[in-house]
Amino acid sequence: MALSLHEASIQPLIRGLGRLSHLLTRASQHLAETGTLESTLLQARLAEDMLPLVAQVQRASDTAKFSGQRLSGLSAPPMPDTEQSLPELIARLDKTVEYLRTLQPSTLDANEAAGITLKAGGQQVAMDTHEYLTAFALPNFYFHLAIAHGILRQQGVPVGKLDYLGPMGTPV
Repeated sequence: MALSLHEASIQPLIRGLGRLSHLLTRASQHLAETGTLESTLLQARLAEDMLPLVAQVQRASDTAKFSGQRLSGLSAPPMPDTEQSLPELIARLDKTVEYLRTLQPSTLDANEAAGITLKAGGQQVAMDTHEYLTAFALPNFYFHLAIAHGILRQQGVPVGKLDYLGPMGTPV
């Protein structure tokens, strides 16, 4: 049985955002238990040339919502990068999930043949919908999730692989 475009895109994006929200909730608990400054955690990076945690979460949200927009042809809500706390980041993830839940399988199916054109490095790159999803959207999304997880681990937040993956068989 083949996966629909909705099953291969929107459902994993919603699940991933839920896992990221879980990680941030664990981070909030860690801050309360240790007295670590929230600003220290939000600005932590894995490497100097990488974005801090706050931006990794924002990019995961952006990747999810813009993937939904590109795959459906329906506008995503604007979300300026103004979050300055873990609760604000969690609220942004919730807002992104709310938008993704509005995207119906039939809408994605109807737009599937349209293809996707991205601006990258000053150029426009055209690709079919499946290539966009498998070669750009999902890898980019999971990159930001994994980096956020790595930053939290680096900063001492007690999260592990199962926090990242979550329980199997959980509905989205």
